[in-house]
Amino acid sequence: MASNNPSQLLPSGTHTSLPSTSEELDLKNRDSVAELIDRCIGSKIRVIMKGDKELVGVLKGFDVYVNMVLEDVTDEITAEGSRVTKLDQILLNGNNIAILVPGGAPEDVE
Repeated sequence: MASNNPSQLLPSGTHTSLPSTSEELDLKNRDSVAELIDRCIGSKIRVIMKGDKELVGVLKGFDVYVNMVLEDVTDEITAEGSRVTKLDQILLNGNNIAILVPGGAPEDVE
């Protein structure tokens, strides 16, 4: 009889602990994302927000909701209106963050 449990299809001794619920899977994904962001603390990061705003600054910290504190921030408006604003520090709401790019601006990456 065929089994619905994928871990039972593996040879003996190679069983992995698969998440049993979607909640458990979400927790594992959240932990790995947090580890990736944690590696960027203290270094320059580019944050692309929902809409036309991009920010480049030094990541000082974040929480489980991916709210972030950046220092030495350059705020750029990308769509044709080339406005640049310098800020000492800013708190970003994680709900409005679309993409995180370690290393800051593309010309800063070696």
